Amino acid sequence: MIPDKEYWKYRYQNKQTGWDIGYASPPIINYFDQLTDRDLKILIPGCGNAYEAEYLFNQGFKNIYILDLVEDVLQNFKRRLPEFPSEKLICDDFFSYQNKFDLIIEQTFFCALPPERRRDYINKVSNLLSKKGKLVGLLFNKEFEHDGPPFGGSKEEYELLFSQSFMIKTLENCYNSIEPRMGNELFFIFENPL
Repeated sequence: MIPDKEYWKYRYQNKQTGWDIGYASPPIINYFDQLTDRDLKILIPGCGNAYEAEYLFNQGFKNIYILDLVEDVLQNFKRRLPEFPSEKLICDDFFSYQNKFDLIIEQTFFCALPPERRRDYINKVSNLLSKKGKLVGLLFNKEFEHDGPPFGGSKEEYELLFSQSFMIKTLENCYNSIEPRMGNELFFIFENPL
């Protein structure tokens, strides 16, 4: 089964959102705090409640786009952050969306996709990134005992998969994960060579 818009809408409406920690993930905040170019064009796909976008916006980044299939989460975000530009709230299917970005943030979107869509995800990210653009974020370094989502994986699998399209700058065990995910996350920076 490939989760669709109705599936995700149901999960949000029924508070079945175990991936949502209620704030921006510390490893991603740590990365954001090292960025000096506030004009970077940034996409957060499968953004959910988009705490990372809220953090960036409050730090002076204004060229942020958030994308989700579920209109409700985008409306909730707009209520939380009314000054965020409405035209940068994108309710669309990631795989049909067209634009170009300097940076794409990965936070629990990749693991929500069935493994058979991983190559599609990589191709799409490569298409959305400008030359030398970066895909940055977190990946689960574990297999789950239940049918996903989330779907797990391993460092070796990701190296093999992503190295076909990206330069792997960083792919390492995350030292600053939240406690429930400690030892089960990889922080990565992949660069688009095209």
